[in-house]
Amino acid sequence: MVFSSPVFLFIFLTAVYILYRLIPTVTAKNVLLLIFSIAFYTYGEPKAVILMLISIVMNYFFGLAMQSRNKSRKTVLAVSVAANLLMLGIFKYAGFGAEMLNKLPFVSVAVPKIALPIGISFYTFQAMSYVIDAYKEPKYIQRNPYKLALYITFFPQLVAGPIVKYYDFADQIDRRSITPEKTAVGIKRFITGLSKKLLIANTMALAADYVYSLDTAELSMPLAWLGAVSYLFQIYFDFSGYSDMAIGLGAMFGFTFKENFNYPYISQSMQEFWRRWHISVSTWFKEYLYIPLGGNRKGKVRTAVNKLIVFFCTGLWHGASLNFIVWGLLNGLFMMLESYKLINTEKWFRPFRHIYAVFVTIIAFVFFRAESLSDACGFIGKMFNPTNGSSEKTAMLMQQLTPMFLVMLAMAIIFSMPVMQTLRSRIRSTKALAAGEACSYGISLVLLMVCIITLSSASYNPFIYFRF
Repeated sequence: MVFSSPVFLFIFLTAVYILYRLIPTVTAKNVLLLIFSIAFYTYGEPKAVILMLISIVMNYFFGLAMQSRNKSRKTVLAVSVAANLLMLGIFKYAGFGAEMLNKLPFVSVAVPKIALPIGISFYTFQAMSYVIDAYKEPKYIQRNPYKLALYITFFPQLVAGPIVKYYDFADQIDRRSITPEKTAVGIKRFITGLSKKLLIANTMALAADYVYSLDTAELSMPLAWLGAVSYLFQIYFDFSGYSDMAIGLGAMFGFTFKENFNYPYISQSMQEFWRRWHISVSTWFKEYLYIPLGGNRKGKVRTAVNKLIVFFCTGLWHGASLNFIVWGLLNGLFMMLESYKLINTEKWFRPFRHIYAVFVTIIAFVFFRAESLSDACGFIGKMFNPTNGSSEKTAMLMQQLTPMFLVMLAMAIIFSMPVMQTLRSRIRSTKALAAGEACSYGISLVLLMVCIITLSSASYNPFIYFRF
């Protein structure tokens, strides 16, 4: 079940929200959310829900073991991390690992066909966050199993993030406020995310999927750039749209989630890009991998190695493919070049800094989207080959440049920048701010109606998180 589906919007969400508001106590509300969260996951993954429940039980006992003050805590921590990574490795990376082994001479192993459980990367990292936080600070040990289960399974962030660290969630389990203002803001945020997903991301996806489905020989330079730019906006508005919906849903039920995207395409360096892009993932790797490895405290060489390890793992976390690994390492490479001033964007003319960051991001995302390394390299080659045009390829390009695509492309460019925040910051009058806020709710209502019409008439609604 995805947020941008009629079943979720008109049946699941309506039912859980009405019951939630009718139930008086926080304890009962938590039980209700747990039941509906498990039902939410079971609807899409009826078999894999057992795996998720095993993860919850396993990490619950790992957390309880952190109560002891002896040296065994560190052993338990190591075992818990290994157990979680083993589970993730079996179900996400076993097939990829077997394929890599088969590339070695004289090696031939069977490639297991294991279906990837939806959201396993997200809930495994959240479970690991709980055990690590319990190890660092025993006050976070959760002795009530259903409360831990709620943290791991909470449906707004279960299958698509953002990754919520346990210490950010723990205090909200028993103490959170539900006010009309917070609910209204949450609903508006959800509609914003839904609009990003259905109107912009899905429109960009049509063009991106078409271009990436073509053979390399069928591509022209304009077609390749159209596909690359379309995917650039598809992935941002899909990812950030789902994060907006998750944050909005959390607010509707009284929870506060941290921001996950902060206009990454206005970045002027790759270091800035990673401070703005998928913040929950980058901060998770920073806190639970980069810093434990030593961070930047053990010299330049060790810092460089630590960063490469982090970006290797970041790429691999996104998918079991060499493409994702290359995407991660490419980002890590430019981060290091910038940190050692081999690329010193601070001395550049400001527009050039922005062009550089967007250019690197576009090229890197080709590896993220392409089916194989050879496809990605061939695609990038076509992006810089001006001699491969023809009237047939021009017709293929024009076929994608529909009025709807051009309008949504313009919207994507505009709303990848902090336009609304800039407007608000320049309004000094309290009355004007209040009028603007009221107007924003009217716009949200219109957007909701447009999204409902889109859902009722469109059959194309890709779920990008199936790859993760």
